[in-house]
Amino acid sequence: MAKSSRSVELLEFEIAFYQRLLNEKPNFVEALMALGEAYTRRGWHEKGLEIDRRLTQLKAQDPVIWYNLACSLSLLKRLDESLEALQRAMALGYDDFEFLAKDPDLDVLRRSPQFRRFLETRSSSAPS
Repeated sequence: MAKSSRSVELLEFEIAFYQRLLNEKPNFVEALMALGEAYTRRGWHEKGLEIDRRLTQLKAQDPVIWYNLACSLSLLKRLDESLEALQRAMALGYDDFEFLAKDPDLDVLRRSPQFRRFLETRSSSAPS
């Protein structure tokens, strides 16, 4: 069996596992997070977005949840919504700017005019 087909097979097993687990415990946050991440790795970005939106309902004050939502929206090229979610994450305390600067899920957002304007606004409002 080729390595990539084996990887896909394992990923599909992982997805099925979390789906079954969530059938039993629909609000199991850690399983939802793992399933959303697995959907994204599989390239199922719409499904990942559904999970991330559900998680924002369950853990509305968690900055990582909002950061993940920003990533899902960026992957789907929904840039205004992505930036709004990222701003919410930051307002809630997300501060891993080193990771944000290199996270491939945010590539599309980082290249956007919306993101550049956001950075300009942040830098002009930062204390000297």
